[in-house]
This record gives sequence, C-alpha cells and structure tokens, in this order.
Amino acid sequence: MTTTDDKRITGDASGFVLLSDFVPHIVQEIRYYSTYNFIGERIDGYEEPCALLTIEAARALKRAASELIVQGYRLKVFDAYRPECAVRHFVLWGIEDQDIRMKPYFYPDLEKQELFRQGYIAKRSSHSRGSTVDVTLLDMRTGKEVDMGSPFDLFSEVSHPDYRGITEEQYENRMLLQHVMRRAGFLPLDCEWWHFTLADEPYPDIYFTFPVSSAYLKR
Repeated sequence: MTTTDDKRITGDASGFVLLSDFVPHIVQEIRYYSTYNFIGERIDGYEEPCALLTIEAARALKRAASELIVQGYRLKVFDAYRPECAVRHFVLWGIEDQDIRMKPYFYPDLEKQELFRQGYIAKRSSHSRGSTVDVTLLDMRTGKEVDMGSPFDLFSEVSHPDYRGITEEQYENRMLLQHVMRRAGFLPLDCEWWHFTLADEPYPDIYFTFPVSSAYLKR
C-alpha cells in the first residue's frame, strides 16, 4: 500500500466480490464500460462490463434487492467499484479535453468545469473505496426502468433527490429507492438520486487501483 498526502492507495482486491455471483438477480448496465456516458468513450480501468463491490457492500445491497423483489422491482446497477485510473480519466477530461460531444445529453445546462464545483464529478471518488453504487429500479411487470424524473448521470438540479419540480409519481419512485437503500445501510448523495454509499464502509480511507475485471478477484 502506498500513501499520497492523506490518501492510502492499494491494488489489493481480496476484500471484493463479483456482484453477479453474490446477487445474481440484480440487473447490470455498466455505463463506463460502454461509450454511452458523459464522456462518450469507454473509461480507463473498465476491462469488463461487471460490478465489483466490497463484500460488506454486496451483503447490504443483497438485503435491498431482496426487499424490492417482494414489491415487484429489481435493482439495476450502473456503476459500483471505480478504479483510481477511471477517476483520473474524468479529471483530465474535465481539465484538458475540449470534447463536449455528450453535453446535450448529460450536462446541457452546465460547463464542464462546473461539474466539479457542483459535486457531480469528484477528484477523489467514494466509488474507488469499493462500497458505493449507482442504482435505479426496474419494474418487473414492464421490464423497464422506473421513471425517476431524470436519467442516470444527468448532471442537473433535476437529479437532486429532493427536487420537487417533477411529478408526484417520479418523486415517490425516488423516495422508494432512498428508503430501501437507507434501510439496507446506505447513505444517499444530495445531488444524485442514483448514488449511495455504505454508511459503515470497510475502507473509508483507502482507494483501490485494480481494474474492473473479474480476473483480479481470483489472484
């Protein structure tokens, strides 16, 4: 393990699990493995379209998923563990890259530099500690995502969990997700309805570097 300023960094994946093995009924759409994200290309460090989490976060997410199944929903995961190199990719894009091809879809009302100031992109991400997830609900009757009033990774005030300029049904959907995730032990983020971090996370001061790949869990 290395230390940079007040940040401890390691490539040790021994405390992590593959979410599909641990909670097989959770749906996954790992956006940063694809090109459909706010940058418009696959993000560094995403070698497989899979979700990795600490064992503690996976257990908690399993509790949330089991509660939601009884109510007719499945959890859908957009992102989980995010390696340090992916965060660097975000930061370099925000500072140096002039490419704004995805602006109309993900940050139509903001300039790139504002994404950091307003908290939508962090230079030090809780995702890199392995116990943060980005999730939504899937309605098992329709097979479609539940309407949350804004799509995943729309960087806008509309995506704040307590934003009331949406329909009552959309707000209730957000609150359902919030309440179930809180009961399972997760805390929300005030500017993204999809973002949750395990309150009692096992590595609160450690940031991980290994890629998003099931191969690293077997070493």
